[in-house]
Amino acid sequence: MELLVSAGIGVLVAAGTWLLLRERSFSVVLGLTLLSYAANLMIFASGRLAADAPPLVLGEAERLADPLPQALVLTAIVISFGTTAFLVALALRASAETGGDHVDGGEGER
Repeated sequence: MELLVSAGIGVLVAAGTWLLLRERSFSVVLGLTLLSYAANLMIFASGRLAADAPPLVLGEAERLADPLPQALVLTAIVISFGTTAFLVALALRASAETGGDHVDGGEGER
């Protein structure tokens, strides 16, 4: 299970980094979104993945789920949503001002 989650985090980081290096602002926004997803998964996985650990004290449970990573991921989701909304508004404004969605402001050579 841990290997699958770590491979998924690696794929998200690689795809997010690749999208960040693209020349269009929409790709940059998607890359930052993928990196925030990877960070959320990494924080959540740091709380030791366990399927049989209940989140609440219910009778005689041997171990409980750690609530701190869950709270941190919830906070990170709210922050990443606000950041993504700001970046989309910034990209739309830059697109309206420059007439294109290139990050450097020019159309570039093809």
